[in-house]
Amino acid sequence: MREYLRLFGAFARIGALTFGGGYAMLPMLQKEVVEQYGWATEEELMDYYAIGQCTPGVIAVNTATFVGRKQKGALGAVAATLGVVFPSLVIITAIAAFLANFADLPAVKNAFAGIRVCVCVLIFNAVCRLWKKSVVDRPALVICLAVLMGSLVLKFSPVVFVVLAGAAGVAVKAWEARRS
Repeated sequence: MREYLRLFGAFARIGALTFGGGYAMLPMLQKEVVEQYGWATEEELMDYYAIGQCTPGVIAVNTATFVGRKQKGALGAVAATLGVVFPSLVIITAIAAFLANFADLPAVKNAFAGIRVCVCVLIFNAVCRLWKKSVVDRPALVICLAVLMGSLVLKFSPVVFVVLAGAAGVAVKAWEARRS
């Protein structure tokens, strides 16, 4: 029971303290899941995140479900998922009740503008951390640059890029194995 409460609490903190959606949650996920509790390595977290992006639903919810499942099975998945969703449910319900009355106030508009800038910086920080762990050799750099260029030019779903990058990774490693 204690571990289920720990999963719920950790993911509730992530859900309550992160603004901007799944990408903005990555730094908090790294801190809580990898650094504080050791529930996953950075590589595993990146895998969960990538799979979470390819599957239906919210990335943060999917990632919480994967981590909870790894720790305590199906009930752990439920505890982590409820934890990450619960704060948003409560906060959004409260905001929805009052936002219509305050949305046009300059202070509210300016606050949201500041929060958006902060979220961009948090996402950039997460990208830098992931870069160090993911782009470890020349083939990874080539795949990274190809996906970057493709995502800037083409209007494909992110799922297509993830699948193609996965296939490229398999092909590169198979080619390297044959060369050796």
